[in-house]
Amino acid sequence: MNEKQLSIGIIREGKTPPDTRVPLSPEQCAKTSQYPEIDLKVQHSPIRCFSDQDYSSLSVPMTDDISAQDVLLGVKEVPIDQLIANKTYCFFSHTIKKQAYNRKLLLAILERNIRLIDWEVLTNENGKRVIAFGRFAGMVGAHNGMMTYGMRTGQFSLKRMHEHHDYAEAKEAYKNINLPAMKIVLTGTGRVGQGAEEVLLDMGIRKVEAKAFLEQEFDEAVFTQLICSDYVARKDGTAFSKKDFYTDPKAYKSIFAPYTKVADVMINGIYWDNDAPAFFTLDEMQAADWNIKTIADVTCDIAPVSSIPSTLKASTIADPIFGFDPNTGKEAAPFQENIIDMMTIDNLPNELPRDASASFGNQFIEHVLPEFLKEESAMLERATVTENGALGKHFAYLQDYVDGE
Repeated sequence: MNEKQLSIGIIREGKTPPDTRVPLSPEQCAKTSQYPEIDLKVQHSPIRCFSDQDYSSLSVPMTDDISAQDVLLGVKEVPIDQLIANKTYCFFSHTIKKQAYNRKLLLAILERNIRLIDWEVLTNENGKRVIAFGRFAGMVGAHNGMMTYGMRTGQFSLKRMHEHHDYAEAKEAYKNINLPAMKIVLTGTGRVGQGAEEVLLDMGIRKVEAKAFLEQEFDEAVFTQLICSDYVARKDGTAFSKKDFYTDPKAYKSIFAPYTKVADVMINGIYWDNDAPAFFTLDEMQAADWNIKTIADVTCDIAPVSSIPSTLKASTIADPIFGFDPNTGKEAAPFQENIIDMMTIDNLPNELPRDASASFGNQFIEHVLPEFLKEESAMLERATVTENGALGKHFAYLQDYVDGE
């Protein structure tokens, strides 16, 4: 490998509400800064899950002014007034699906000649993501979905995940909950789905096949985990193909309706394409045989361009639950008859910030850091959303979004 000098800065998170995660833990920064070709500095921050003292005690250089570093690593979107021109930034920009609320951010990045590398699109040669917080989003999403249903029914209670020091502490607490008979439908088998499955199993909830879930009654809490072919089918009646579904999602329709009639809780952990069908419609949510009381939408695409029409907004860690009235299509107070309780926090891993940050940092050191030390990297090129004041070649489809069309 042809290595070069690399100047890295860990930025202070500036988005509101604040996020306490970091791309690298103190131990990982200390390990990384031992390499002579890497100059790493951490910007002071009062809000991180790891304190400034945690970093400085391991001789990690700290600074208020991060402008001398070339590659700046963050987690959430950087506020426009904090962007430094002519730098390389890595963070979750939430622009690649043409999210309207971040168009001004992308415009500012282009205007300031920033090279933006989006964590979400860093992939290997097989197209698999190499770095993500997804497992922890799924874990917290499942926990919060169950917590919300417990609050609605009063049959059991769970502490907030962020009130536990880490997941090991939460897992111990699960041993003391007594769950009622209930049915939970979990969508997705990727990182998010696997994280949610882990929590449900750790809660002692039995996993059952989809057919049994739909057809049988149980005297205990059970969940089923759906793959794509369980909830979508081709409109023309021909056989399902996963590759075809990913290539041409418009050719598919939802077949999720049977689960809405028997499930009490839905945990949504899929990656949703804007052209894919929604799980259900507002009309279906108004039907007399609709049964779902609680939806934990980890995916959190905001309606009307969403897999779940009741995801009206992203909720927050401070205020995690809102109600949805299917008859009006509007927000209402939660925990009422005929109201569906929605948990749609969009930074769920921030409720397990230490675990999530350490896992993310390990992925960065293993998969991404070596790419920055190469003269050229196909991985970084594939994930470069902007460079030299223009969209990267893999993101030319965003031009109409940039132009406001």
